[in-house]
Amino acid sequence: MSLAARNVRTSLSLLVILYVSVLLAGFLTPYAPTEQNRDMPFAPPTRLHFAEATGRVHLRPFVYRLASDPRSFGEYSEDRRTMYPIRLLVRGAPYRIAGIFESNIHLFGFNERYGRDLFSRLLYGGQISLAAGLLAASLALGLGVVVGGLAGFYGGWLDETFMRFAELFLALPWLYLLLAVRTGLPLHIDPAQAFLLLVVVLGLVGWARPARLIRGIVLSGKLREHVLAARAFGASDVYLLRRQVLPQAAGVALTQLAVLIPQYILAEVTLSFFGLGVGEPVPSWGNMLAAAQQYEVLTSYWWMFLPAIALSTVSLLYYVLANALHQQMMVLSS
Repeated sequence: MSLAARNVRTSLSLLVILYVSVLLAGFLTPYAPTEQNRDMPFAPPTRLHFAEATGRVHLRPFVYRLASDPRSFGEYSEDRRTMYPIRLLVRGAPYRIAGIFESNIHLFGFNERYGRDLFSRLLYGGQISLAAGLLAASLALGLGVVVGGLAGFYGGWLDETFMRFAELFLALPWLYLLLAVRTGLPLHIDPAQAFLLLVVVLGLVGWARPARLIRGIVLSGKLREHVLAARAFGASDVYLLRRQVLPQAAGVALTQLAVLIPQYILAEVTLSFFGLGVGEPVPSWGNMLAAAQQYEVLTSYWWMFLPAIALSTVSLLYYVLANALHQQMMVLSS
């Protein structure tokens, strides 16, 4: 197996694990993302222990109760007189898996400024950010395939019109365009409506680049011998596009999808960071990072940057996947 094929398999496997984890956030996390414990703001990650200070070893991991220091805000220490064993498959707050199947079984504790469990919010926030990136990229790619396919196949005035619009969209700085479009819409809307709005806006803004790439492949693909032969035998335009020409662009389309998804995840995080995306109390990686703007958080609470670490990891995996797919295409075309 080549290095590129191994990179595709490895990065794709890790991304699947990540997406499945956020999809099963209700099961994997111990609390609902909005559940609060205001007596413990900015509490640090809870440490797992297998041995007591006396040296006694436990087979079941446990945590000590965190106690806040009344003399200073945000300082915590472990109360070693009180232990809580970690139990598996416990009943807790009800949730829905993929919004369909209801359950109250949790697999198995991090806190942030409102005393909400940060691990729970990290996975639930991943549902918003990762889904927004995937759906928006799919919408942009779908529009790009349609526009690019029609422009390249038919040419003429249709090609000129579509490509001039594409050049206009490419010339505009997409981040400022997103901010301008979003600020022109109602600021306070339902989280579900905000999510759908984000997906649609991101998808409509990003169709131009994939459209130009697909157009180039269709322009050359429609002149290949097997396509000309099928046309000579009376094949329709729809058949030629669907069965003969567009399949030649499958590799480019997959690579573009791997490139677009992390860009749109970052766009959703940016908009939510500025308060223009999905707002509190529904978590997303963007509104979770908004708390890290404060100087005290920057210097004292490193765990508040976990969404940024998750975002960097996802972006790196998609970069490896896109690069490996590109290398695979180069090998197949040579």
